[in-house]
Amino acid sequence: MGMLQLHLTGQRVAIIGSSHGIGRAMTQAFLAEGCIVRGLDRQPSSEVETTVADVTSLAEVEAFAEASGGIDHVIYCVGIGSGKFGFPFWNVPPADWARVLEVNLIGAVNVAHAFAPQLIARGSGSLLFLTSVAGQIGSQTDPPYSASKAGLINFMQCAAKDLAPYGVRVNALAPGMVKTALNEAVWAAGQARLPVEQRQTYETWAEEKIRKVAPLGRWQEVEEFAAMACFLASDHARNLTGQTLNIDGGQVMHA
Repeated sequence: MGMLQLHLTGQRVAIIGSSHGIGRAMTQAFLAEGCIVRGLDRQPSSEVETTVADVTSLAEVEAFAEASGGIDHVIYCVGIGSGKFGFPFWNVPPADWARVLEVNLIGAVNVAHAFAPQLIARGSGSLLFLTSVAGQIGSQTDPPYSASKAGLINFMQCAAKDLAPYGVRVNALAPGMVKTALNEAVWAAGQARLPVEQRQTYETWAEEKIRKVAPLGRWQEVEEFAAMACFLASDHARNLTGQTLNIDGGQVMHA
């Protein structure tokens, strides 16, 4: 059996959140496939042309979309947490919800609004949102984060229905346990509420959590999401739309 050919050479990809974590891995993967990648992030990248902008500003996102010049695929790979341990939910004051919702959900809506006209005009292409298993299971770790990702999954389905008549596909990728700055921030918030003698190192905490929540019992790697993003951009995924694909070691199983 020959190697699966994705035939992405020359296609133009906009990655929002291109400089760190999963977004950076996706940037590298699309470059390796011969794509032209344009990035947007809070910090510039040394690997691709990067616009420094705020996703919560529709004007800044629209300027990025206009300057990108004919994008085939758009990936929203931005997410923040509240920075607090949210169990029970009243540990996180309502005032701490606004910024999380603004970045994780409204930022994605801004990107969809900014790029939809050119995707519709092209009559092809795709949108991909990075969500989370937390958006599917009512995770108590960080309720604002969990709720924002649930909202993003629902918006993805709305966008998939709206854009399908134009040949544009919209999907979501949901990570479980991945070694990123956001994952480490969850650990830090949880440890801060514990007495010093009960605190764990990040490595010990993470390994125990993985064994508890993931049937496969291992970390998910950023490269796995990058590979799936490339596949979803290819014609092999031409009938995949409105889907949330969990790369989570079996953490979320819908019976």
